[in-house]
Amino acid sequence: MKRIKAWIAVLAVLWISVAQAQEKEIDLFTIPLSSPSKEGMLKVEQLSGSINVIAYEGKEVIVKVMVGEVENSGQSKYGMKRIGGSGLSISAEEENNVVKIDNEAWNRKTDFEIKVPKNFSLKLKTVNDGDIYVEGVSGDMEISNVNGHITLKNVSGSAITDTTNGEVKVNFNSVKEDSDMAFSSFNGNVEVTFPSMIKANVKAKSDMGEIYSDFNMAISEREPKVEKGQSARGYKVKIEQWLRGTINGGGPEILFKTFNGDILIKSK
Repeated sequence: MKRIKAWIAVLAVLWISVAQAQEKEIDLFTIPLSSPSKEGMLKVEQLSGSINVIAYEGKEVIVKVMVGEVENSGQSKYGMKRIGGSGLSISAEEENNVVKIDNEAWNRKTDFEIKVPKNFSLKLKTVNDGDIYVEGVSGDMEISNVNGHITLKNVSGSAITDTTNGEVKVNFNSVKEDSDMAFSSFNGNVEVTFPSMIKANVKAKSDMGEIYSDFNMAISEREPKVEKGQSARGYKVKIEQWLRGTINGGGPEILFKTFNGDILIKSK
């Protein structure tokens, strides 16, 4: 296992002064893979900032980071003036072609720009102040955001994406056969483009918006689904109405869901 750690706050050559309210771009590290000829996986999780992942022709994972501004309000405490906040620490480790990057800072926005080999699966998560953007990658993707958009451009494979406050926009060059997928938001449109020959069972729901498609989709009856049962507080009834249909005769299930937004299921 290869392990790389970067403690940015203590590296004067990289972080000149935490008291200066400036953004700074830092080339952090290049991570070699245990088996460069095989497929890999990238896992990134952080609380604040964007994650951009781009496929390239190389055999390593290249990481660049943009450190957010450090605010200096001049507040006093202990009879002294505050000149800086806590530092930033980022660690990365690789084992059996799985690269895991952790950003332990919780109070500083950090934007990642990462290059990966084309055949790479992804598991990406951010919470605040950032979007997730992926381009050209082929693999299984699990993408999660809370306050930001999710964009997957010219990808191949399968994807499960969810965000709370943001749009989901996905464009597939090809899809993995027999793989269920899901695309959801709470406040935002969900727009997904598939190859025209895809076979799928579609399940879609928008509470406050509309559902659109340019596929010749065979729509099933939209009868409400009623679930009855017991809960901790007594008898419970749940009623949901989903649009269900098939594309090109049907296939694995693809779910689309948003509360406040439209759903666009497009072909190319």
